[in-house]
Amino acid sequence: MGKRKAKAKPAPKKRMDKLDTVFSCPFCNHGSSVECRIDMKNLIGEATCGICQESFSTTITALSEPIDIYSEWIDECERVNTVDDDA
Repeated sequence: MGKRKAKAKPAPKKRMDKLDTVFSCPFCNHGSSVECRIDMKNLIGEATCGICQESFSTTITALSEPIDIYSEWIDECERVNTVDDDA
């Protein structure tokens, strides 16, 4: 008689690293001074610098994270700077 086959154990789940919630300001270059807030009720995301009081707000979706709001702010800054350079 043969042995019973052992059940294969499921592979362990990979742990996802936590994403940042505070960032450096693109205007004053102060590290970890930009804080992102998400208002899911009104679907608005806001990034504000605690040092120079610069802020940026955008519409968000249910899947948005603080890094998404900060990235949109950086993209908007680059877009405005390239428009100024072209003119």
